[in-house]
Amino acid sequence: MESLYLLIPLSVLLVLGIGGVLAWAVLTGQFDNLDREGRRILDEQPETADASAAAADSGEEGHAAGRVLLESRPAADGNAPNSAHLT
Repeated sequence: MESLYLLIPLSVLLVLGIGGVLAWAVLTGQFDNLDREGRRILDEQPETADASAAAADSGEEGHAAGRVLLESRPAADGNAPNSAHLT
């Protein structure tokens, strides 16, 4: 019974804290347009090595700068790219 004197105020503070964080998130627009980021990832065109090299040459600071992009090239023996032969 005596533990309730501690647990009830703590639970009320916890609920108020969670409610405050939720109110902050709603008021600052954290839940506005939730589909935007998911669509951006799906609609974004993959960058090629030529585009990243051009961005690096022009001095642009962006997603392509400082990132190495690998091109997929067929192997010399005509097999699929990046195929591993286990012997």
